[in-house]
Amino acid sequence: QVELVESGGGLVQAGGSLRLSCAASGRTFSSYAMGWFRQAPGKEREFVAAIVRSWSGGRTGYADSVKGRFTISRDNTKNSIYLQMNSLKPEDTAVYYCAARQGSGWYSARSEYDNWGQGTQVTVSS
Repeated sequence: QVELVESGGGLVQAGGSLRLSCAASGRTFSSYAMGWFRQAPGKEREFVAAIVRSWSGGRTGYADSVKGRFTISRDNTKNSIYLQMNSLKPEDTAVYYCAARQGSGWYSARSEYDNWGQGTQVTVSS
């Protein structure tokens, strides 16, 4: 098990940028594949981005809606992952969640993750 705490959310104008952080507890952080999901009011939680565990080649995956605008990264020395969000749009408004699971790939289904943070609100104004 790993505990996850997100931070970095806030209010930003359309076209702006935000960087979300997710800090993980535990000594085995490098063995976890990590992901970002988001949930807008009245909608299902959806996949945003994912990154493989530390020794699996740095592979990443993105939802089509954020490809080219968002970048996921990890820093194992700080037990953290990040989501750099550029060119933000009002439709990016949601609560953003960090997720973790052990495994060799990157994962885009909510059901594939068994550790979740509490979320951080991102609001993009038009």
